[in-house]
Amino acid sequence: MERDNEQAALPLWDLDSIFPGADSSTYREAKASLRELTSGLLATVGDEGKREKEPSAWIRDCLEAYGATADLFEELFAYAYARFSTQTRDESSQRELNLLEEAGLPLKNATVLFRNALSRVADRLPEILASSPSLASHAFFLREQLELQRHQMAPAEENLAADLSRAGADAWTRLQEAVSSNLSAQWDERSGERKTVVQLRTLAFDPDRAVREKAFRKEIEAWRTMEIPIAFALNGVKGFSTTLNGRRGYESTLERSTLQSRITRKTLDSLIGVMTESLPLFRRYLGAKARALGLPKLAFFDLFAPVGTSVETWPFGRARSFVIERFSSFSEDLGSFARRAFDSGWIDARAREGKVGGAYCISFPLSKQSRVLANYAGDFGSVATIAHELGHAYHHEILKDAQAVDRQYPMTLAETASIFSESVVYSGALSVAAPEHQITILEDFLQNATQVIVDILSRFLFEKRLFERRPGGELAPGELCAMMVEAQRETYGDALDERELHPYMWAVKGHYYSQDLAYYNFPYAFGQLFGLGLYSLYRREGPSFPARYRELLAASGSASAVEVTRKAGFDIETPAFWRAGIAMIEERIGLFERLAESVRTGSAGRAAE
Repeated sequence: MERDNEQAALPLWDLDSIFPGADSSTYREAKASLRELTSGLLATVGDEGKREKEPSAWIRDCLEAYGATADLFEELFAYAYARFSTQTRDESSQRELNLLEEAGLPLKNATVLFRNALSRVADRLPEILASSPSLASHAFFLREQLELQRHQMAPAEENLAADLSRAGADAWTRLQEAVSSNLSAQWDERSGERKTVVQLRTLAFDPDRAVREKAFRKEIEAWRTMEIPIAFALNGVKGFSTTLNGRRGYESTLERSTLQSRITRKTLDSLIGVMTESLPLFRRYLGAKARALGLPKLAFFDLFAPVGTSVETWPFGRARSFVIERFSSFSEDLGSFARRAFDSGWIDARAREGKVGGAYCISFPLSKQSRVLANYAGDFGSVATIAHELGHAYHHEILKDAQAVDRQYPMTLAETASIFSESVVYSGALSVAAPEHQITILEDFLQNATQVIVDILSRFLFEKRLFERRPGGELAPGELCAMMVEAQRETYGDALDERELHPYMWAVKGHYYSQDLAYYNFPYAFGQLFGLGLYSLYRREGPSFPARYRELLAASGSASAVEVTRKAGFDIETPAFWRAGIAMIEERIGLFERLAESVRTGSAGRAAE
């Protein structure tokens, strides 16, 4: 009952300042404006005479028209998705999302036509950029469009693919979202109480192992009842991606993902290689955790078990104060921004039926605001999640006045500000925590690091093999489960009980179900290690670093990941860079091992001193 009361007191976000409702005149007028702007964009892109006679002016006109159209579409779509993700059972919310996807098709078509038209003046581009400083600032975007044009089908085919995706890959995505946000299992037979799978997953943090195990088994049972439709959804998304990327001339979907991430294959190989070589380090941590819990080996449902006898609770008000305080210790700018986000109704923290699980941040370019969705559970991990998502929001804030084409940063750099913000909160918490609470904070950091390195690697291996096998036909639920378990065995190794792994993780993780963002796993590892590297720089440089940090974020939408990270003094194509991030994690694993041993022997206070 107390937990229910705490949940009821958590904030919901305010969307009325964006639009007063999907049936409001303001919203309807915005949709009408979108149609007009899209028509104008298509006319501008199709002005062959101006393109041939005044290519510089034509490009400027196209970028201006694209920016106005893309910003309005993003504003509308973000609003519709925010409504849908908190009420997935609401038919009107789902219908509006579908209508907006349809309304965005001409914008996608305009992008295809612009790339083709730009390719016709590609040989004149160096001269155009040299004579126009304003266009030279968009050089990266223009060259990237030419690269994407080389992987583009004919306009009619691209238009058809975009149209079909609404009833194809995007529909499969929505199925997974709807099922995962509403699927439930009976928790208590006497009372008839049911819990959604999202609620069951939050019980993975419960200190009572019997509760964790019960929640885990209930969750597995629930997913088993839905394994057939979810397997069809996954096969549908991956089959769609495989066919489409093959038609576009990509060697593989992974090639397209690296291009989207603005990294080289050399960078990816270095990252995955270092993640793989670091696995024994994480198994050390998991072994120490098992010993602290008095277990011979962890089960999957023990991964998030709290360690230590002194468990702190974090009411939302305390989390708000702490995040603002720690952000302010980095820079007054970041602290003021967090205060505005909390006070302006930007955060939806309350878990409830029909709301999607996990957390995300979404931006509204015209309103120049963001919104954060979370499922706050009252532990320090929830505090870190809020900090993570506010990091995304701050990234949006830095770029809010940039043109649309310069705000489109890749998935890899998208995780940089969020991980950095987490690091500020974790380090701040460790610096002020009582000795008996330090292990809890360290444990939460290492839980996340293990998920981002070890579990993400298992997801990468699973997805890579799924793409390799999918052309041979649809995979049955049993095959998907076997592949998932095998990937977990490879990464977690003997640190977990092989009989107690999670075969349905392919159904849980929504990132598998994005046709347009396949392999949305390794960017998290990229962001984790790059964010830790930046925090290491901050510790060395001190007060001069925040300005440099802002500059780096401001450049994230107008350069490749290699170029942006080079500004911070890093070479991300070499294993040495990634090992530096792992070294920071290893330092904390060493401290955790010492504290965990003190917990086991009952001398926590002395060990922490």
